[in-house]
Amino acid sequence: MVVLFDFDGVIADTESQYTEFWNERGMEYLGMKDFGLTIKGQTLKQITGKYFAGRDKDLEKLLPQLDEFERNMSYDYIPGVLDFIKGLRRAGIRTAIVTSSNNDKMAIAFRAHPELPGLMDAVITSEDFSRSKPDPECFIKGMEVLGGCPEDTIVFEDSIHGINAGRASGAMVIGLATTNEREVITPLCHKVIDDFTGLTAEAVQL
Repeated sequence: MVVLFDFDGVIADTESQYTEFWNERGMEYLGMKDFGLTIKGQTLKQITGKYFAGRDKDLEKLLPQLDEFERNMSYDYIPGVLDFIKGLRRAGIRTAIVTSSNNDKMAIAFRAHPELPGLMDAVITSEDFSRSKPDPECFIKGMEVLGGCPEDTIVFEDSIHGINAGRASGAMVIGLATTNEREVITPLCHKVIDDFTGLTAEAVQL
């Protein structure tokens, strides 16, 4: 059995912070409302390539703003996730983080939680795949790295793009109602949870 975790909104309670940041940048540079929800689950390369193509002067301002934001944001754990991950490790279940974030951002996150990389068998970032969620490439890559297959893989996701990517990979998808309302993601997931409080490795065995 293999368990793949998205990072933002699944392991770390960061999505509301990102939504606010990108909503503000969307209005500032593009005049777009709710830009944060539009781009959830996409890599920075995909965001800049699609929405900021040819806008080099805007990117010169935006990218340092993003760097500063990620250096100073909070990376609090989603309730119960650390105990759940430790339980998976004790049960001998292989785990990986599969995130659209890049290595620089994850290095900052791991400085906030130095114990986390040692609890994972792999960390797969945007540098490791070419097609962003909702394409399933990232989760298929996670399965390959851990020696799993869709039939024995569970994906934990929160964003619509991420949930759709998990489903497209053939894995079972458990949605976190941390970013979208429960009623929005329930039809898209095999199961929905509010957080990991009380969840055990035994409860998610395939």
